[in-house]
Amino acid sequence: MSERFGNPTPTQLRALLQSVARIAVVGLSPKPARPSHRVAAAMQGFGYRIVPVRPAVDAVLGERAYPDLYALDEIPDLVNVFRAPAHVAPIVDACLTLGVPALWLQDGVINPPEAARARAGGMTVVMDRCIYRDYLELLGAP
Repeated sequence: MSERFGNPTPTQLRALLQSVARIAVVGLSPKPARPSHRVAAAMQGFGYRIVPVRPAVDAVLGERAYPDLYALDEIPDLVNVFRAPAHVAPIVDACLTLGVPALWLQDGVINPPEAARARAGGMTVVMDRCIYRDYLELLGAP
């Protein structure tokens, strides 16, 4: 990719966080010590509906878990990704197929070509940022 990927501005991030209600978390661990679990639990505490996307588990954080995005019963407002960058392409495929409006790649999940592909498909895309940290910084603790 010839140009550098740029995340939304703080104002745009604030607006995104304020417009989202349902967050599908891909790679949400059932283990409380894992970052994905801690971040999702915090976001759930802020009032977001968390939808775990993780094969081989029935539920996480009291919510039914789904094996993949295609199995969801509703399209989420945002897909939050806790997977290695090499696993992002099929997640972007699913988001584009399903019409998910926003994709958030957590800290360390850096895949500029896939982020650009998602953006070109009409999605709002955030890459290599923590949704929990941005929530606290932009909206403050509830």
